[in-house]
Amino acid sequence: MTIEIRPATPSDAPQILTFITELADFEKARHEVIASVADIERSLFGEGATAHGLICLRDGLPIGFAVFFFSYSTWLGSNCLYLEDLYITPEQRGGGAGKTLLRHLAKIACANDCGRFEWSVLEWNTPAIEFYKSLGAQPQEEWVRYRMDGKVLREFAEGH
Repeated sequence: MTIEIRPATPSDAPQILTFITELADFEKARHEVIASVADIERSLFGEGATAHGLICLRDGLPIGFAVFFFSYSTWLGSNCLYLEDLYITPEQRGGGAGKTLLRHLAKIACANDCGRFEWSVLEWNTPAIEFYKSLGAQPQEEWVRYRMDGKVLREFAEGH
């Protein structure tokens, strides 16, 4: 069984949205997915898009995806690669697809002189945490992630 990783194209937008929804189901957050196919097309493939997508295929069939973007580290003085989402369908896990996809992303990071390759994982997702640790990734427990979104973001931007 052959695993292939290729850049996502606009025609992949419906499949990417399906994977996003499946991932949200797994993370118990489906109610938070408001993206549409048009949103995926615009944000990943539109003019000025800063995020990038990859499709993972086994024997020519899509079994997963990754979305990433480049960030910047002032301490390193270099770009970094941030993995927003990585998903492999449950029935395809354990066959090397996730590791292949992560290695492909690591190669992209190295080819772009990135000083770091980072991502987040839910603290209860023990299988993913153990998988990442088995690859040599280390948790950054001293950092706490913060977020503004929706009404809070708009009100803060408006000075309220």
